[in-house]
Amino acid sequence: MELRAPARAEPDLVADRLTADSTRIELRPTTADDRDFLLAVYTSTRTDELGVVPWTDADKATFVAMQFDAQDRYYRQVYPDARFLVVVRDGVAIGRLYLARLADEIRIIDIALLPGYRGAGIGSRLLAEILAEADAAGLAVRLHVESWNAATRLYDRLGFRPIGEPGIHQLMERSPRSG
Repeated sequence: MELRAPARAEPDLVADRLTADSTRIELRPTTADDRDFLLAVYTSTRTDELGVVPWTDADKATFVAMQFDAQDRYYRQVYPDARFLVVVRDGVAIGRLYLARLADEIRIIDIALLPGYRGAGIGSRLLAEILAEADAAGLAVRLHVESWNAATRLYDRLGFRPIGEPGIHQLMERSPRSG
């Protein structure tokens, strides 16, 4: 697997240079042309939640698009130097990975794959590389996750622990490991 991103002057995440098996994974910066794809990824993360709401499909789509746009504006405002990346497998866009390198941590702002690519180890491999980069730099890795999200089990296995007050979104941290 190979993750590539454009060359940058400052140090970048190991996730940019992931290499391994025959599955080719790349990361590329998002562009304005990716909006519909990124909206589809976001929508796929809200499907179960909206399945119980008695709205029309059109109303759900309008609501999700509004939420997506608000989230996107918020992320870009709060993390202006973040890397907003599209995850590409064998030339096909399959997800998004938003990362911020802060003074004392690497923040996984968002990681999401389309449903057909979940559970195949791609997210685990991305996270493993981010954790390796953080360990090398002596940084914690933090992320927020909804308490009911199935990914919580993966984060637990990777050594993330809840910090702060529990709520709808739980802040989790994986402390840096040495050697």
